[in-house]
Amino acid sequence: MQEEQQAEQPQQQAEQPQEQQAGQEQQADAAEAGRRARFGALPERVDPRDLVEERPATPRDPARDAYDPDQVAIRYGL
Repeated sequence: MQEEQQAEQPQQQAEQPQEQQAGQEQQADAAEAGRRARFGALPERVDPRDLVEERPATPRDPARDAYDPDQVAIRYGL
């Protein structure tokens, strides 16, 4: 009788890791399915021309371009 119990114990111990492995595989499969649902497709490609915005480096200042030589002469003491 003791021999039968001893023979059953290793068999039961061998079954437990197999059950744990099956549970871990199911968890891994569920995790993989979740990743595929979230990251399964690549995002739409973006055209490089859409990545660049062209505008002047500084806003145009009309007073800066309005050069009046007479006014300059008056200011700087002619």
